[in-house]
Amino acid sequence: MKHDHFIVQKPDNAAKQLLLFFHGVGDNPVNMGNIASWFAPLFPEALIVSVGGVEPCGPNGRQWFSVQGVTEENRQARIDAIMPVFIDTVRYWQQQSGVGPLATALVGFSQGSIMSLESLKAQPELASRVIAFNGRYASLPTKVSSATTIHLIHGGEDSVIDLAHAVAAQDALLQAGGDVTLDIVEDLGHAIDDRSMQLALDHLRFTVPKHYFDEALSGSRPNDDDIIEML
Repeated sequence: MKHDHFIVQKPDNAAKQLLLFFHGVGDNPVNMGNIASWFAPLFPEALIVSVGGVEPCGPNGRQWFSVQGVTEENRQARIDAIMPVFIDTVRYWQQQSGVGPLATALVGFSQGSIMSLESLKAQPELASRVIAFNGRYASLPTKVSSATTIHLIHGGEDSVIDLAHAVAAQDALLQAGGDVTLDIVEDLGHAIDDRSMQLALDHLRFTVPKHYFDEALSGSRPNDDDIIEML
């Protein structure tokens, strides 16, 4: 499958985790790879790939869908039109790495977060974790998979994607019985800083997915292929 990408880390042995990173509009996978490189030392057995959007955008950037003339009414249709390609891209890297959805994490910023969040509406079992920096849903979910943990990290002063979208996403996910965290980074705009990065790293390493507790209460054991390898 041909698509723009930058491999940040490829372990010597078979990968045990898959971390896929998705940039914002007008950015590129090499730049987003700088964010991904923070994760590599903590997950030495992970294949870490920064994936580019499908369309050129600006002199050196890419995007998944155009934001020219985008509205609340037409955003979902634009996402839905390209979503099969996004899902195929995730599955391609799962196949290449030999890592299944339960050990796959999608990490996005801005439009990359939008695509990551929306992908789990289209395919609830696509990945086990999503880290969404300064993102949103096009339309709020009404159903979620209990096997997915979503971490929303948002700048309190974001003027591009308002914090209200992250708050609404958390409320909708909780109402649907989902597993979600929301961290608000005070005085941060539409960006990723050291504080939001540390929150992301800590969540992947230390946050125990809610479904583990549910399985424990039911007397079952977590699947050996589960995202516990992220901890």
